[in-house]
Amino acid sequence: MEDEKIIELYYERNELAVAETESKFGKMLFSIAMNILSNREDSEETVNDTYGKTWNSIPPQKPDHFGAWLGKITRNLSISRWRKNKAQKRSGIETMLSELEECIPSGENIEAESESKEITAAINSWLETLGKEDRLYFIRRYWFGDSVSELSEKANIPPKKLSSKMFRLRKNLKEFLEKEGIAL
Repeated sequence: MEDEKIIELYYERNELAVAETESKFGKMLFSIAMNILSNREDSEETVNDTYGKTWNSIPPQKPDHFGAWLGKITRNLSISRWRKNKAQKRSGIETMLSELEECIPSGENIEAESESKEITAAINSWLETLGKEDRLYFIRRYWFGDSVSELSEKANIPPKKLSSKMFRLRKNLKEFLEKEGIAL
């Protein structure tokens, strides 16, 4: 079913909207949650919470890119749940976030939403300078939360080579943000 039709079902308050959302986007949302939480039950609950949040948000919202909008909700809910469940051991999300902390200021240190939008715009500009493969690797790693081993397997690249590539991409992002005047 087309995204617009699913959104119409939400506007009509038709419960079929949730079933259609799950059918079309469920695997992607579960993958995002699982990559962050590394726990099947928590991931399933987070995806269900995504459907609830979607039901309560549409209407009045009408997302232009429904899949990306759902992914953002799932990612934010997953990170919130991860923070609640945070244990002593290092998990996949903690490793992923620690890799980025040198080149992206943490959300807790950003005082104004306008600064956050400025950082987002700068990162988007930087992503546009990358080749298709590098952009895909970066987004899969730092948005979808794929592990380096998962990415290397999908891309048929040795993990060490991909790790080096990711290091260079983070270094390049840091330099770009510094040139843009974004304090790190």
